[in-house]
Amino acid sequence: MTNMTNQTNQTNQSQNLTQDQTQSNPSPTSIKALKQLTTDQLIARMRIGVESIDPRIFELSNEQLDQAWTPDANIGLWPIRVVLGHLADVEMVFATRIRKIYAEESPTLAIFDEHAFVDSAIYGCTQGSTMSPPIGGDVATIHTLRSWLIAFLYQLDASDWERTGLHPDHGPVSIHTLAVYNCWHLERHAWFINAKTERFLGPRPVPEACSDSGCSKPGCQCGPQE
Repeated sequence: MTNMTNQTNQTNQSQNLTQDQTQSNPSPTSIKALKQLTTDQLIARMRIGVESIDPRIFELSNEQLDQAWTPDANIGLWPIRVVLGHLADVEMVFATRIRKIYAEESPTLAIFDEHAFVDSAIYGCTQGSTMSPPIGGDVATIHTLRSWLIAFLYQLDASDWERTGLHPDHGPVSIHTLAVYNCWHLERHAWFINAKTERFLGPRPVPEACSDSGCSKPGCQCGPQE
């Protein structure tokens, strides 16, 4: 029995998605909006990747990383450590599905049982478990897999994006649809991670411009000052 029993229902998380939002942690873009992007725009959005996650997670203690949450917190139920492990696994799932669809003709895609992974204690945070996966490994895995997938997506032509595979529960799904959900999935869970981090450390600091005109360095959020 885990200390997260009945705390892995992501439906509850999605119901809380619009609550308790702050300027430093705006709500993620909807799937509908992401579907309207061109493939180049979608890839650019996917490149943000782990930069969506508050880097202050590395300042949290093990106790804070392992803390589960109750529904009334309105910031999701899973501990931060579990969410990061889940994100790493799902990046593998999306990358594998997309590459399989490209390589094979209408392949059948395997189901990923996220609850089985959580309940197995593979991410730790379970009574009696000695596992405590370092979050640095999860973040590095997310970044590497996302970068690898993006490099592949950049090389697809329009017809490749429409290639499909068969999901046992959802029917035919295209590479484009999977890429949209991959983008949305990381942004959505990043919101929950950031909301939890803010509960511990306060609002995420707004980066200051490196200069009056902005530095234009890759990954830097600064820009020209008014």
